[in-house]
Amino acid sequence: MPIRQSMRIIRESGLQEMLERYTFDSYTTSERWQAEAKRAAVAYAEHPSGWFFIGGAVGSGKTHLCTAICDRLMEQKIPVRYMLWRDEAVTLKAIVNEPDYEGRIKPYKTVRCLYIDDFFKVGRGNVTDGDINLAFEILNARYARENFYTIISSEKTIGDIIDIDEAVGSRIYQRSKGQYIAITQNGADWRLK
Repeated sequence: MPIRQSMRIIRESGLQEMLERYTFDSYTTSERWQAEAKRAAVAYAEHPSGWFFIGGAVGSGKTHLCTAICDRLMEQKIPVRYMLWRDEAVTLKAIVNEPDYEGRIKPYKTVRCLYIDDFFKVGRGNVTDGDINLAFEILNARYARENFYTIISSEKTIGDIIDIDEAVGSRIYQRSKGQYIAITQNGADWRLK
């Protein structure tokens, strides 16, 4: 029964394929900033509390570390749901006035651990009022629940997010205090190496 429950949690998370590739063991730490980022992610995964935020440079392993955290949380039988911002935000904004909107957004508000990948990544345009409203709706619902975990990766730093919308950014900042990583090093994109 516990094995079936674990498999169900993994299937429902939306992370099944990524979990095989993105582990703490497979994360390269040849640079000091990588070792520090990994150390913070492992610490959060072993003793989760509040939110975890990692933002900054493209290709620096943000998704890798967050996925590894999710794997450890699921091993602890904590349900996790994956949300790729760019894809799901488009869908949710398109149906915001439709009857099935509440049913579609509810799991992001109520799952014990939500992982938002590429938060506020909107392509070549700017973050819109619709993006801000959606982010606030989801994060505010989670903010009100002390025992909910929220993991966020973004190309933006918390400072960038605060500049876009202070209410959204300050909630992320407060809940991820001590569990916030900013990767701003030049040449951090390991995909180009």
